[in-house]
Amino acid sequence: MTQHSAQLTSPFPDLEAIPAISCAVGESPMWHAQQAAWYWVDIPAKTIWKLDAGSGELRSWQTTEMVACIALKDDGDFIAGMESGIFNLNLGAGPRALQTRLAAPDTLGAGMRFNDGRCDRQGRFWSGTMFMDMAAAKAVGQLYRYSQQQGLSTAFVSNLLTQNGLAWSPDGKTMYLSDSHPASQTIWTFDYDVDEGVPHGQRVFMDMKPLAGRPDGAAMDVDGCYWICGNDGGCLLRFTPAGRLDRTIPLPMAKPSMCTFGGTNMDTLLVTSIGAGKAEHDQWAGSLILVRPGVCGVPETPFASILN
Repeated sequence: MTQHSAQLTSPFPDLEAIPAISCAVGESPMWHAQQAAWYWVDIPAKTIWKLDAGSGELRSWQTTEMVACIALKDDGDFIAGMESGIFNLNLGAGPRALQTRLAAPDTLGAGMRFNDGRCDRQGRFWSGTMFMDMAAAKAVGQLYRYSQQQGLSTAFVSNLLTQNGLAWSPDGKTMYLSDSHPASQTIWTFDYDVDEGVPHGQRVFMDMKPLAGRPDGAAMDVDGCYWICGNDGGCLLRFTPAGRLDRTIPLPMAKPSMCTFGGTNMDTLLVTSIGAGKAEHDQWAGSLILVRPGVCGVPETPFASILN
């Protein structure tokens, strides 16, 4: 953990900074309603963080390899996409999480890891892989589904550079996916079979090249609008289900990485950001902020041990 030398004061009235913490690559924020707590990861630091929303207490757990995304399980553990596969994580008393690998695709080669991931509305876990050296621009990433009953699927989407932006509409019938690599900067939608957990009919939802920032991690609100972090653009963007950009929220950091709705009323966005390789003038790089956008989000579904 890197601490700021002074508490940051937000220049935006609806933003609140989480003090005394900065991440190299903050990612995968999630709200744990039963604990009234926020969780997120710092990928290269191999760390899972927890913030108690009431007391402000911070805790952390270490993992033996990079953890890129986490989702709550219905048994109280977490499911995670990591360097060598999909894992069950039991945090316990710490300081190290207890890791059990559940599955790994044959295509997860050297220099690769899982990246963005979350559960669909029925509790199946989805995550995609990427080649970590983005400068190499290797389109070897693939998108997978994992369930306890069926295990790891074959790839549903291939030729991804930097998989990101997973989200589902409130009714679960539309799946969103982005590729945040500078060569792609594209968001797609799919029709989603909620019974079988199968996406089909891939189509371009938004080409982000003309807009501010690359499409990174995303969240869904109760109106069915898709919120995406504009990485390198220093903003959050909200798209309607019809693909119209109807709102942009400027942020104090240049590289917001992912957002999630939470809080008692599901009316707050926790936004993570990237601090690695930060410019000297970006004192907010790696910070975490709370944003109250005036709309509520859809609670995330925990990973289901038993699917009906």
